[in-house]
Amino acid sequence: MRRPALVLAELEGDDLILCQITSQKRVDRYAVQLNHRDFVEGSLKQESNIRPNRIFTADTSIISYSVGNKPYKLKEVIDKVIEILNC
Repeated sequence: MRRPALVLAELEGDDLILCQITSQKRVDRYAVQLNHRDFVEGSLKQESNIRPNRIFTADTSIISYSVGNKPYKLKEVIDKVIEILNC
């Protein structure tokens, strides 16, 4: 099953730091909303939430495809990750 994720950073070698994206309506204080207007190019099939409290590393080989580009959302999520780490 393919699950969407936001690439937070590309590391040396083949590793990525990723953040979960979910279409589940459950929103917590960390969630960053994502909808079709947020994309410079591409889109998701439905409105979703980026979960900055759900970070993981993975090999680039797990990336099947890209759904789009959203640079200002990336900054918003990184700011939220920093806020979480500073608590």
